[in-house]
Amino acid sequence: MTAGRTFLDRLRNAGIADTDNEELRLQKSLLFFATGLICLASVVWLFLYWQLGPRFPSNLSFALQLLLVGNLLIYLKTLNFNAFRWIQLSLFLFTPFVAQWSIGSFITASGISLWALLAPIGAVLFIGPRESGAWFFAYVFLTALSGAFDYYLADSLSVTQHKVPLQTTAFFFALNFAAVSTIVFLLLRYSDSEKHRAQQRLQEAHRLLQSEQDRSERLLLNILPAPIARRLKNSDQTIADGFAEVSVMFADIVSFTRVAEGLTPQQVFAMLNKIFSCFDELAEKYGLEKIKTIGDAYMVAAGLDAAVGNPAEALADMALEMCNLLRHDFSINEMHLELRIGIGTGPVVAGVVGKKKFIYDLWGDTVNIASRVTTEGIPGMVQVDERTYRRLQQSFTFQEPRTIYLKGKGNMVVHRLIGRRTAGSV
Repeated sequence: MTAGRTFLDRLRNAGIADTDNEELRLQKSLLFFATGLICLASVVWLFLYWQLGPRFPSNLSFALQLLLVGNLLIYLKTLNFNAFRWIQLSLFLFTPFVAQWSIGSFITASGISLWALLAPIGAVLFIGPRESGAWFFAYVFLTALSGAFDYYLADSLSVTQHKVPLQTTAFFFALNFAAVSTIVFLLLRYSDSEKHRAQQRLQEAHRLLQSEQDRSERLLLNILPAPIARRLKNSDQTIADGFAEVSVMFADIVSFTRVAEGLTPQQVFAMLNKIFSCFDELAEKYGLEKIKTIGDAYMVAAGLDAAVGNPAEALADMALEMCNLLRHDFSINEMHLELRIGIGTGPVVAGVVGKKKFIYDLWGDTVNIASRVTTEGIPGMVQVDERTYRRLQQSFTFQEPRTIYLKGKGNMVVHRLIGRRTAGSV
């Protein structure tokens, strides 16, 4: 059963190239199927005719099968499908009429010319509806020509034609109609089945394409903010925007290099991945935009998206929760690491850099200040610049301001964040 099915599958798919579209695949498969059906039917027809009727010469029937199979083998060698289908359809069309003329009239041949109807029907399936009109016209013309011959030559034919018993003639009329109807039905049913399979393949391809598109979309959104990703997909223009006020935070793991020296690369990666993944969840929780990680440093920005009501406060809340997370959750912070966190607020330029392995990044003095405030901070504390302090002082408490020296900036006043103000705090 399996071997037979494998053979039929090979036969059905013979001559089909990977580059063929679904319509051409269907046409090739149908013509192979029709050729096999007609070869089989002609063998059965000839056998029955020899059993029930006179012994007419069988050369024509054998020649038809040899021509059909020979053309099929030539096609498999040359892969010229256009020539293959034209020759096969021509054999489908002309051979039944030649057989009828060799036997006698339409009546004595039991309407064998009806087999020629497979040519225009096959043309619809193998070539296309538009091109099938010529084949149908040829079928009608040959049918009319045969009818004219029968009409005008009826007297002479009655003398010269072979005598066929009436029972045999009636049997083969029914056989020819049944056989042609069966082949047409099987071709249409096979065509519908193959179209259904092609539709399923297209649906599966569409599903896989949609899945890949969704995956690409998720990957793109993991790299870029959603508005930037949409702009990048819809336009090839350079993406660069200026923002009047954005709060930028850097979080740096204290003594990371020293801690990492005693770990394997896998352990270092697992440690950073666990911590930074938690930071990613916090950024999503507060509606903030993670910009990037730089080694053991983590960069977040607030104010790039108008959906966040008070960006500086959201960033401060995230910074405090990050410190609290590492201070108390040792399932995440197994090495008891601490953070230095610095926040700066001011104008920035944001955009996408490069065409390959691009990233969405921020530039400007605000970014430099946030980075240096972080570097000069103390472990476990959140340190902010003066502008950030003014945005937070109504809602958060701070230690006394301090003046520190920042490389390239000189002396600068910074404030160390303690936490949210309570109802009774001043």
